[in-house]
Order: sequence, then C-alpha cells, then structure tokens
Amino acid sequence: MNVLVVGCHPADLEISCGGTIAKYSADGYNVTCCNVADGSMGHMEVPPDEMREIRFSEAKQSCGLLGAALVSVGARDLQLDAKDPGLVKRMVKIIRDTKPDIIITHSPDDYMSDHVEVSRLVFNASFSAGIPQYEPNLGEACGTAALYYMDTQAGVGFQPQEFVDITPVMDLKLAALSCHASQIKFMYQHDRVDFLDFIRTCAKYRGFQCGAAFAEAFVPCNVWPRIRTGRLLP
Repeated sequence: MNVLVVGCHPADLEISCGGTIAKYSADGYNVTCCNVADGSMGHMEVPPDEMREIRFSEAKQSCGLLGAALVSVGARDLQLDAKDPGLVKRMVKIIRDTKPDIIITHSPDDYMSDHVEVSRLVFNASFSAGIPQYEPNLGEACGTAALYYMDTQAGVGFQPQEFVDITPVMDLKLAALSCHASQIKFMYQHDRVDFLDFIRTCAKYRGFQCGAAFAEAFVPCNVWPRIRTGRLLP
C-alpha cells in the first residue's frame, strides 16, 4: 500500500500523525511525507530564506527516523491558496507520482488558514489527479485515494471516528519531533508552550478515549468515491 501524508509546515505531520507514519513504515508500506509550505516564518529572529533551509533539513532528519520519504512543495508560509492553479498542479504531480491508496492531511476545521488551505488543496488535487485530461504532462492519472483528516492542534473541535494506538512508537514520535529543534524553540518563545510535553499530553488524552496509553485520532472523508469497506489505518 502507498501512503501519502500531506502537512502544511515542517513538523505538522509529526505533531498529529507521527506515530501513525512510524507504524505504516514498520509494516512495510511505502510512506511519503509532503510539506506544502516551507516553514520560513517559523522563528522569532532567523530571516525567512535561512529559516527555509533549516526547516527542510530538520524535516529530512525527522522523516529518516520515521522511515518515510520526504517531498516539499515549497510554497511560502501565510500565502497559501487552494485555488492557485500552480499550487494545484504541483500537488497533482506529487499525487500522481506516489499513487497513494490513502492520503492523510489536515482537518478542514484546523486552527489557521494555511492548514485549512492545505486541506482544501489536497481534497481538490486528489480528485483532479484522477482525471486523465487534466494536465496529462504531469503524469499518468491515478485513482481517487481514500482521504483521512488528522487531529487538529490540541484536538480542539475535532470529533474522532478512528484511532491508531501509537503506544509502541510514542518514543519514536517524540524523537522525530525533537528533530524540529527550531520549531520547538519558536513555540516556546511565541506561545510559551513546552511542545514535547504538549504533544505527549495530547496523545495521552486520545489514548484515554480509546483504551490505549497513547493514540492519534482521525476522521475519514466520507464522500464518494473515497469511502472504503476495510480499515486503512495501521
């Protein structure tokens, strides 16, 4: 099975589904992590051009720990538009290249505009990727993948329908997230949040809900033709 996990900024995927990525990889599936935005605004002092390189390097190290490939769209932070034709084409190309059976991305009700735009972008592009006459130069059309939305930041307003027990890989999730040292520092400076403790607490809370020590939560996009009869999450 091919798995495509699409997050907005570097570290977003590790935050909401790093354990699930690790479990997919351990089960032998082909996992590709895609960052749409470059994370260039994610620091109090470092200028954007320098920050972009730092964030990509951190993401590459993190994905290496999780056993996933990394691709980057390279859009700028705070400038995402799900209807931007160029951005749609870049996402369609990634989807056609990876031919995913399942795509995981942000909830359409997440806490900031960049995340919401990525959610809409993935929904639109994953349909367009299956239309043979849409930009045939971007590769062979593929089937419309099942689509799952990962948890929102702090779980606010998110009502899970499926869970993944990440207890065996919780330490790996935190290790992968620790690779994003610049983001951890930024979150403390900007929001006064101990980010690793924050993520551990959120995973423990989701674990309480489903009878596990630690868990991650998801909601399937239940629209035709994305609905599947079997479980696709690990």
